[in-house]
Amino acid sequence: MSRIEIIPAIDIIEGRCVRLTQGDYAQKSVYDASPVDMAKRFADCGVKRIHVVDLDGAKSASPQNLKTLEKIAYGANVEIEWGGGIKSEEALRSLFDYGATYAIVGSVAAKKRELFAEWLQTFGGDRIVLGTDLRDGKVSVNGWLEDMELTIQELIDGFLPHGLSQVICTDISRDGMLAGPSFDLYTQLQTSYDRVDFTVSGGISSMHDIEKCDSLALRKVIVGKAIYENRITLKDIEQWLLNV
Repeated sequence: MSRIEIIPAIDIIEGRCVRLTQGDYAQKSVYDASPVDMAKRFADCGVKRIHVVDLDGAKSASPQNLKTLEKIAYGANVEIEWGGGIKSEEALRSLFDYGATYAIVGSVAAKKRELFAEWLQTFGGDRIVLGTDLRDGKVSVNGWLEDMELTIQELIDGFLPHGLSQVICTDISRDGMLAGPSFDLYTQLQTSYDRVDFTVSGGISSMHDIEKCDSLALRKVIVGKAIYENRITLKDIEQWLLNV
């Protein structure tokens, strides 16, 4: 049985690496490394996929850092899952044109479900990823600025017939807090929907958290702030990958 896949995260504002606390743009930390440099470092560790969020795009409702995406795609030998501001098919196609391997779609999936179902069928569930951000069990959209009366189960059930196979689920209350992920939430989801690959997102604070996710047979995990705060080192990730 393969071990859980570690997917390092890069969040971008104005072309720079940042991390937010609980999705609050007012609580951001800016880091020295450029997104391209970070992507190269992750690739050098043996990472196969990186998670990139265009926070400017999420806030303005259209991708804003496509040139950075292009530089990452050109400069680092990794698959890129990219999210933030994907509201139209034009935006979606531009992401793929600039080098994204996967597109993470959140707000459209929650608010325009027929459109998201069309995208799944047009581009395939192997390229379109459902991004669900949860606050108190309900879906939050538009860069975590708007909460809806909608559960993740309702979303998934509607998209399974259209080929949905990848879901990134972020617990906003845990994101950027380094307090550990919502283990019960992810194990419940993965057990309920075996055909779907769920990615744990939010709260990873240490290799111990990753080991626990792995022991629960979870399949993918995004690691962000813990890397930038040196709680998980690139060496840790490299060692994990060598032992897969």
